Amino acid sequence: MSAMLRFLLVTILLCCTGRTFAAEPAELISRITAVESRGVGNAVATAAVKELESTAAPADLVTILGAMNTADPLAANWLRGAFEAAADRATCAGMSPVAELEAFVRNRANTPRVRRLAYEWLLKADPEAETRFLPTLLDDPSSEMRRDAVARLISQAEQQEGTAALATWKQALSGAVDKDQVKKIADALKKAGEPLDQVQHFGLIVDWHVIGPFDNKDLKGFPVAYPPETEIKLDAEYAGQLGPVTWQQLHSDEADGAFDLAKLTEPHKGAVDYLFTEFEVAQDQPVEFRLGTANAWKLWVNGQLVFAREEYHRGMQFDQYIVPGKLKAGTNTILLKVCQNEQTQDWAQRWAVQFRVCDETGKAVHSLSKSGAR
Repeated sequence: MSAMLRFLLVTILLCCTGRTFAAEPAELISRITAVESRGVGNAVATAAVKELESTAAPADLVTILGAMNTADPLAANWLRGAFEAAADRATCAGMSPVAELEAFVRNRANTPRVRRLAYEWLLKADPEAETRFLPTLLDDPSSEMRRDAVARLISQAEQQEGTAALATWKQALSGAVDKDQVKKIADALKKAGEPLDQVQHFGLIVDWHVIGPFDNKDLKGFPVAYPPETEIKLDAEYAGQLGPVTWQQLHSDEADGAFDLAKLTEPHKGAVDYLFTEFEVAQDQPVEFRLGTANAWKLWVNGQLVFAREEYHRGMQFDQYIVPGKLKAGTNTILLKVCQNEQTQDWAQRWAVQFRVCDETGKAVHSLSKSGAR
């Protein structure tokens, strides 16, 4: 018996007997989401998953998706299995709740990962939904869905010429946050005579107040609270590793936004530098601080240590570290401590940092003041 026929027979049986499972999926979902760490409730949840997989009707699909919004990772994984089993039966029977799935995807209050799952199944039931959706996804909070929208526009631009192509490339850029896609767009814009400022696009901070070097011989400087960690006085003078040190205001012209301490100051070894800037925003907001460096580092925001990593020379990559955080309305302070060790190999000479502030999708958040990202 085919999957479609089985599905239809079950549906007819339920209708004829007047039996309804309206409350049952909610109860099964409750059993699944009640599972605790270390396997507490695991047997009950496992049985509930199997039952939900076999009995969930098309009308229950959005209910399961909604439960995944707040479920912990284990329960969400089980709910996903139940959803996909029920969605597969509904798709085979041509009974997918297209309108409900589309409404779920359009509701950005749902979590990105669950909206993405709903979107994938919506396309299986209605491939034309892609045409309706993708133009609206360039600012989507789901990084995957935004990437899809940008990829579609890149593909269109590659098939176009002249002003039409240029307009499409620019439209794609408005949603592009992934480095590989931005590079492809930047190459096309450069060829068209409109080079892209990637520092501006990504919101990389290239203007810092810098002070140092302080001592990091024998790697002893990482835990030491040198004066900038306790006070920010841009007119102060302190005892440094090689004598008195003062704050300098420096700017990087590197195309990739790297702030190269070895180039802008001196290539000190066994040293610590501090970088300071102010970052102004109009309202309280969650952000991500994204950083790339081959050096040990610490980050303070508004005087609070938010992340530290004591590791040297694993390479430097774009958005290598992603630190969730918050900015308050008005002026915020950002302080970085960047440490260099004493290794002499060629590959251990990099002493630089690439730093930006963005939202959770990677879209740049720009400072309202000139002291932040330009």
